[in-house]
Amino acid sequence: MSSNIALQTAIPILLLVGAGLASRRWGLLKSGDERVLSAYIYYFALPALFLINIAETNLVEEGTLSFVSAGITPVLIVLAIYVSLYFILRFSESNFTLVILSTIFGSLAFFGIPFISFAYPDEGEHLATLSAASIALVSVTISISILELRGTNESMRWKGIKHVMRKLSKNPLIISILIGILLSLIGLRIPAYVSTPIHTLGSTTSPVAIFMLGVFLYGRKYTNFGKALKLCLLRMLFLPIIAFLTTTAFGLPVVERSTLVLMHSMPVAISMIVLSERYNFHKETIASLVLLSSFSAILYLNLWLLILNYF
Repeated sequence: MSSNIALQTAIPILLLVGAGLASRRWGLLKSGDERVLSAYIYYFALPALFLINIAETNLVEEGTLSFVSAGITPVLIVLAIYVSLYFILRFSESNFTLVILSTIFGSLAFFGIPFISFAYPDEGEHLATLSAASIALVSVTISISILELRGTNESMRWKGIKHVMRKLSKNPLIISILIGILLSLIGLRIPAYVSTPIHTLGSTTSPVAIFMLGVFLYGRKYTNFGKALKLCLLRMLFLPIIAFLTTTAFGLPVVERSTLVLMHSMPVAISMIVLSERYNFHKETIASLVLLSSFSAILYLNLWLLILNYF
């Protein structure tokens, strides 16, 4: 069973990433074309996937609430640990921000949904989408807030908070999640002639996202591999161990528990490179971090799969 799952996850991802790299190597796509793919996923495919999967989920069921709570809790625990260490050890704000983002800002949608879908073909996409949406709602809000408020003084902090709230209110991922939650809570059933094209649009997220990873990583400058490798361990080991303990405490079924542990093990989000350039924040280190975590994920995620099969 383990070898079959490893093949189901590794081979499709390697083929799609390889196709993306080949498209750049052979000149079919050029530098900057990944922005078109990213925009398509960010504004169309992923919001459609989030909206339809959440809308068709009964969020008030006890099992669903436990699953969502168990997914969010590890992020909050890690944040509490880091804030405590920050005030105790007094390390720099820059390193504090880097450690937080490297831990909580994972590639839940671009890497996580495809991986879980390949690993668990029957129920994987639904569980991965629900977990990605709930975790992203917390992790994206925290990450954007920290980056926007970094370096602001006390007098400017309230103005910065209002700016962050305006940005989040226009974020297509957060909007789609909130609409999906609203439709689920009021019990509104989306007609088939509307839900079918939304499902079709959302189903393109996985292959396009993994293909884009190859396009995105080709030809970039990579340095600070030693520091990047240390940061990788935060998502390879630290966060998934906390997720494992949390999901065990919640008493989740095996597939649900495995889904959440794996989602918290996903490589650092590709969009971290975009954010690092926009905020002029550890650009070379983050590029290397995304590269190392993305390519090593084929190995360590399958190791986590193997471990989870024994518990």
